[in-house]
Amino acid sequence: MTRIIFYLCVLLSTVIFAQQEEKKAVKATIDTFFEGFHKGDTLLMKSVMMDKILLQTTYTTKEGNNILVSEDASKLISAIANRTSDQKWDERLLSYNIQIDGIMAHVWTPYEFWFNDVFSHCGVNSFQLFNDNGNWKIIYLIDTRRKQGCI
Repeated sequence: MTRIIFYLCVLLSTVIFAQQEEKKAVKATIDTFFEGFHKGDTLLMKSVMMDKILLQTTYTTKEGNNILVSEDASKLISAIANRTSDQKWDERLLSYNIQIDGIMAHVWTPYEFWFNDVFSHCGVNSFQLFNDNGNWKIIYLIDTRRKQGCI
């Protein structure tokens, strides 16, 4: 009986350790994306994005209408690449909620966005990732944007 309990404990700790390692790898993918975003390094950003990534944003207009906008990834990459040196974009991730099931992961990251050290807006990023043969890649990113009710 003692052996069964021992092997069960070893098995459980191995599974927990493996899950934590995968979460670290997923978080590193998100961190790499934002490292590139902040530095203006589009090659670094692309290194963790799938070629056919889907980008969307949601917000509510002053009139109270809910809007969903789909963007082409090339538009984001172009905005980052062509950002002038006098512009500082600082997206501050406040936390990470990472969920993984096999080769798919979801990451929920509340954030604040600061433009030239002035608060602009806040919201949540929702990332979907795919494990592309050992490399976590972002396949979908949707975010919310608001100026009030921030965390």
